[in-house]
Amino acid sequence: MVYAKQVETEKEYEDAIQVRRKVFVEEQDVPLHLELDEYDAEAVHFVAYDEEIPFGAGRIRVIEPGIGKVERVCILPSYRGKKLGNLMMQCMEEYSISAGISKLKLNAQSQAILFYEKRNYTINSPEFLEAGIPHRAMEKNIK
Repeated sequence: MVYAKQVETEKEYEDAIQVRRKVFVEEQDVPLHLELDEYDAEAVHFVAYDEEIPFGAGRIRVIEPGIGKVERVCILPSYRGKKLGNLMMQCMEEYSISAGISKLKLNAQSQAILFYEKRNYTINSPEFLEAGIPHRAMEKNIK
């Protein structure tokens, strides 16, 4: 069974961090101190599993009343191209609605813009570098 969920236990949190390390630190060469940051403590974390195997992760932070920021969304390479990023985002968006968030913002890697556009996020910035990787800011009203 493949599913995504809000992190509720220390093991689930460690599973999410493990996925983030593999994708961002090992695959994309993001420095560990940038990937694991001070916002991890305040964020709500999410993890996706294939049975017991973690393959996806993400987090959301409330940055202003009613506005959340989606961050650190990633899927392990062997699980990409199977619509599992949509599963991850659906879980995160459903949580956001239940938490009273009406708008989500995110900084999408430029190579992932089409993925987010298909989920009705719109670009609202020129391209910029974050951790040495080109990004664009995007947002979506969810209520």
